[in-house]
Amino acid sequence: MPDTLANALRLPVQSLARPFSPEQFSFASTDELEPFRGVLGQERAVEAMQFGVAMPRPGYNLYVMGESGTGRFSFSQRYLRAEAKRQPTPGDWLYINHFAEPREPHALGLPAGQAASFCNEISQLIDNLLATFPAVFEAPTYQQKKSAIDRAFNQRYDRALDNLEKRALEKNVALYRDSSNIAFTPMQEGKALDEAEFAQLPESVREQFHEDIAQLEECLNEELVNLPQWKRESSNQLRQLNEETISQALAPLLDPLLQRHADNPGILAYLQAMHDNLRRTVVDQLVDDSKPELQRRELLEEQYAPNLLVGHAEGAGAPVIFEPHPTYDNLFGRIEYNTDQGALYTSYRQLRAGALHRANGGYLIVEAEKLLSEPFVWDALKRALHSRQLKMEAPLVELGRIATVTLNPQRIPLQVKVLIIGSRELYYTLQDLDPDFQEMFRVLVDFDEEIPLAEDSLEQFAQLLKTRTSEEGMAPLSAAAVARLATYSARLAEHQGRLSARIGDLFQLVSEADFVRQLAGAELTDVGHIERALKAKADRTGRVSARILDDMLDGTILIDSAGAAIGKCNGLTVLEVGDSAFGVPARISATVYPGGSGIVDIEREVNLGQPIHSKGVMILTGYLGSRYAQEFPLEISASIALEQSYGYVDGDSAALGEVCALISALARAPLKQCFAITGSINQFGEVQAVGGVNEKIEGFFRLCQARGLSGEQGVIIPRANVSNLMLDERVLQAVHAGQFHVFAVSHADQALSLLAGEAAGEADAQGNFPEGSLNARVVARLREIAEQGLDDDNDKAEEAPVSKSRRTRQPAADKAKSGDGA
Repeated sequence: MPDTLANALRLPVQSLARPFSPEQFSFASTDELEPFRGVLGQERAVEAMQFGVAMPRPGYNLYVMGESGTGRFSFSQRYLRAEAKRQPTPGDWLYINHFAEPREPHALGLPAGQAASFCNEISQLIDNLLATFPAVFEAPTYQQKKSAIDRAFNQRYDRALDNLEKRALEKNVALYRDSSNIAFTPMQEGKALDEAEFAQLPESVREQFHEDIAQLEECLNEELVNLPQWKRESSNQLRQLNEETISQALAPLLDPLLQRHADNPGILAYLQAMHDNLRRTVVDQLVDDSKPELQRRELLEEQYAPNLLVGHAEGAGAPVIFEPHPTYDNLFGRIEYNTDQGALYTSYRQLRAGALHRANGGYLIVEAEKLLSEPFVWDALKRALHSRQLKMEAPLVELGRIATVTLNPQRIPLQVKVLIIGSRELYYTLQDLDPDFQEMFRVLVDFDEEIPLAEDSLEQFAQLLKTRTSEEGMAPLSAAAVARLATYSARLAEHQGRLSARIGDLFQLVSEADFVRQLAGAELTDVGHIERALKAKADRTGRVSARILDDMLDGTILIDSAGAAIGKCNGLTVLEVGDSAFGVPARISATVYPGGSGIVDIEREVNLGQPIHSKGVMILTGYLGSRYAQEFPLEISASIALEQSYGYVDGDSAALGEVCALISALARAPLKQCFAITGSINQFGEVQAVGGVNEKIEGFFRLCQARGLSGEQGVIIPRANVSNLMLDERVLQAVHAGQFHVFAVSHADQALSLLAGEAAGEADAQGNFPEGSLNARVVARLREIAEQGLDDDNDKAEEAPVSKSRRTRQPAADKAKSGDGA
């Protein structure tokens, strides 16, 4: 390999990371800084949030999109609460009894802060009712009027019986009466006869008595035929007296309430309905002294006490409600039930508010994943936002799953702005599958995962750390610690010119470093505490990577870091286990033999290769054909595998290594095993960027370091990934000492030249490669295989002559069959 090419492709140590230094900050510790109240580097999201909150028209609800830990939730809550304080406080809501139809409670809206006082007024009214009744029925005036009604009835009754008694005496018959019976008894000489004396009378006399008594009974029926009417008249007079007495007693109790709420038609209508209902129910519920006062109070409360659904303090601003568990009941409210001897019953007093009731007039925050995982909730939320009305119901009633009496409360007007926090994947899924989503959630608040480094970004970054440490009661950070955290953030972002927006991960590290500081008894969190916290986390999550490294060192996993081999090279992969990701080298092998099967991806054939990986392998066919097989058909059989890989493989970052291994097998040129390679390619051989480049480099470096650095080992990465390099300090030191190398390539030929140790060879204007070069040997081998396949077809044709049409179709059919199998 020409040294000039290696030197040109080798990256200097300054290109491998962008560490931040304490000298870049103008403070000694974050204690000197002012708190940062904004959101770092999310100007697009802030503008979208401002627009969505300010837009008053319906349908402009917000979807906050981004990855967890980017500060999307804390910023949303903080911004909404700040805006809500400047907005008017929404009204309170009560549910009251609908006396005409108790199954349909009425909703009563009141200005903010008045619902609780109105409930207290009704509670005081109930106390007054208990004190007034039944005492009012014991007043002399009431008793006199009641006695007069009873006396008038008794006089009519007695008058009728007196007339009848006179007629009976004329016939020597006595009339006896008690509270429930009237009887006639024969008399003789002014004395009533018993049965024995009556039996001794002559038969004619007895017959006469029978006739007389029969006539008297008929007269009794005639005299008392109007008795039911007299009773009805008396009862009506008593009822009217009771209602008049109740109305007179209620007037001083209700009039102050009517005057106080004269400007509220809803309260006036309710008080009038309560007055009319009390006139009919007081006698039944309050006159019976046998009922305990507590029981009578409960009866009155169940009928007349309002059910406070939502109440706000006056001047509190608009509500901001976060519902962490958005079930149907938690969002839309619920109807509770009691049991009585196994039967369910309910009333307007058992209506309970949901998050939408509490957020009405303000803002509701929910998490998309939780919202969509609950049955019935998404469709119900869309209905509520579309109709702008809030309906409380049991969702199972519509499905016929509840066979009991329930309520149908009056709907409440809904004016709320819903803010859903979710992932990008879920946002695009909703856009594709739900046509109503775009109409309901027109504002996208997109939180970026990375923050560009502007002039004031580092200062704001330090202020943000100051704010968080102050809020959490942690010690201030030194300038060196802030610099190390900025370097760690750039590593999370995988870019030298950006910081990571995953603020949650950064704050987690700060918390762990503060704990280390406490154990050390230091006043400031310094860079040493940060380093120890990072090392402790790596140790906690490093079991799998350490086990894999041990397997490589003892030969269980076959990875060479020295020597050379044909058709083999070291690829670089990234494994994610829990919250940790680490790089692992993996051997890529390729074999080539005559045939027409094409390039077979073994991972895909056994259903371990995912679509992107399979796409990368298929691109190899296009690259080989366009670069090497312009003058003859590409008729080869080759197989490519990522060896000792027993799980699913995805991504096309192994494509560059696979094409190098395949060309090595074709040209029979050994590849250096002291290198590991990663990169994606297109059909023209251009090397494209890949992800996880830092973890991949460090994964191979750990293996080389464990075996002993020879000064020849290194990795080959795409040149497009240079700006993503934020390598560990150990790698930087090894590169600086010349013990390890990082090469950046932009074309497959450059990677091939590094691995093979010789120039790959560039094509001239006619497309011919220099004689003896790697590429020339590849063309020669492919031509040889193609000609061998053509000779085999001719031999078969001579051995088994068939018709001309048969000979024409046969090779094409064989090729199609082979392609299906590949």
